[in-house]
Amino acid sequence: MKDGVNGVALGVFIFFFLAVTVMGFLAARWRRADDEHSLDEWGLGGRSFGTWVTWFLLGGDLYTAYTFVAVPAAIYAAGAAGFFAVPYTILVYPLIFTFLPRLWSVSHKHGYVTTSDFVRGRFGSKGLSLAVAVTGILATMPYIALQLVGIQAVLDVMGVGGGENTNWFVKDLPLLIAFGVLAAYTYSSGLRAPALIAFVKDTLIYIVIAVAIIYIPIKLGGFDEIFKAASDKYTAAGAGGLVPAQAGQWTYATLALGSALALFMYPHSITATLSSRSREVIRRNTTILPLYSLMLGLLALLGFMAIAAGVKVTNGQLAIPQLFENMFPDWFAGVAFAAIGIGALVPAAIMSIAAANLFTRNIYKDFIKPDATPQQETRVSKLVSLLVKVGALVFVLTMDKTVAINFQLLGGIWILQTFPALVGGLFTRWFHRWALLGGWAVGMLYGTLAAYGVASPTQKHFGGSSKEIPGIGEIGYIGLTAFVLNVVVSVVLTFALRAFNAPDGVDETSPEDYTADAGDPGVEAELPPATAGSTH
Repeated sequence: MKDGVNGVALGVFIFFFLAVTVMGFLAARWRRADDEHSLDEWGLGGRSFGTWVTWFLLGGDLYTAYTFVAVPAAIYAAGAAGFFAVPYTILVYPLIFTFLPRLWSVSHKHGYVTTSDFVRGRFGSKGLSLAVAVTGILATMPYIALQLVGIQAVLDVMGVGGGENTNWFVKDLPLLIAFGVLAAYTYSSGLRAPALIAFVKDTLIYIVIAVAIIYIPIKLGGFDEIFKAASDKYTAAGAGGLVPAQAGQWTYATLALGSALALFMYPHSITATLSSRSREVIRRNTTILPLYSLMLGLLALLGFMAIAAGVKVTNGQLAIPQLFENMFPDWFAGVAFAAIGIGALVPAAIMSIAAANLFTRNIYKDFIKPDATPQQETRVSKLVSLLVKVGALVFVLTMDKTVAINFQLLGGIWILQTFPALVGGLFTRWFHRWALLGGWAVGMLYGTLAAYGVASPTQKHFGGSSKEIPGIGEIGYIGLTAFVLNVVVSVVLTFALRAFNAPDGVDETSPEDYTADAGDPGVEAELPPATAGSTH
């Protein structure tokens, strides 16, 4: 690590940060609507984004600073097992092709802003809707915190903030400034800000990865030397070389499958999806989003490069920023750091908006103020988005970073438990609302207790997301085991409740709603007054 502040890299970083800050505030004027005081406008960008804006927004949403830092860091620390992120992003796109267009259609027809809106409308259950909303908020909070961890990692490598003995305010001041700017332009511009900034973020990331995958191997003697150095390290550590040990194959497979099922259950993924202007935009995006999987595969190779370059860090999250500083000229290291930093701002903004929308629509409006006006909803959502970011900031500044990472893993286990209600509801009304609530409760309870019992060298509890699968004896992803229990309980309880003629909730949707498009007759007419006419 270089001594002191890397002035050139910091200067380039500040330039890009200021540029996207200006863009964030100007975004409020981008495609400005006649009526800005509705969640459709502030929280979904007026449901007006086309194919490329949606592609950049979803990419900026799903491929975060944490992805940029953590995926190659996992390769750096654990070898090929860290590549699980690549197959899971390949699995997810055929999966979402089957259900995201249906969710977009029914949400557009009825003016749904969140997944909980759909669950309430489909099953006529505010309790089930509340469960989905609370799960989404809980799972999103540590995810936002990890974006701030990504910014902090970059600042640490650039030497900003001083050492560990520096006054806490001086040390964390750069992060506080970044947080303040993020909060301000999100409050002002809503979803339009990250949508506009995502163009810069993704362009920078593609440039950095393209340069890194060519430039760094040349400096290190080629990929043969890189893979040899990595294999030697893993063999010496008893990890079996570049190929995961047989004992870890169940963990690898279940983690990839469980992560694929969970990815589009996150509120921010759905928020970006519902912001698009037509069903066809969603279908096209599921076919071109795999380009990001190609990028992710190349990104993962940076972990091997960090080993070959002799990068030594006590915190694995610093491995890739440190690799960039060691290998790149200072000015291009600044570009790379800016890509990571902006890669944190975009998803953090979308996540805070998504969590705020859930609170406003499915807690505040459903249980606190049912007669809230669109203006009141928007105001509450703006305030809650600030509170969510403050909570994430406090989480980062007061807790150990490994705790933040492990709570994000717990969030993945939780959010997967909303899959039966959301995806199941898009295709069938067979499940009983109380059965889905019971299955959700069992999945949440098992997943949380199982994760609590996992220890690591640094933590007694919540030390990982894998544990022995009951009845099989293999080590697998806790979230997927909890999901299977969730589905089994939901099915069994549905049979039981239907046998006793338990009352169903009222389904406000109809079969044709799930294939409706923006231009179809009658679609606009059925939207609530606050959203009708604002979808273009």
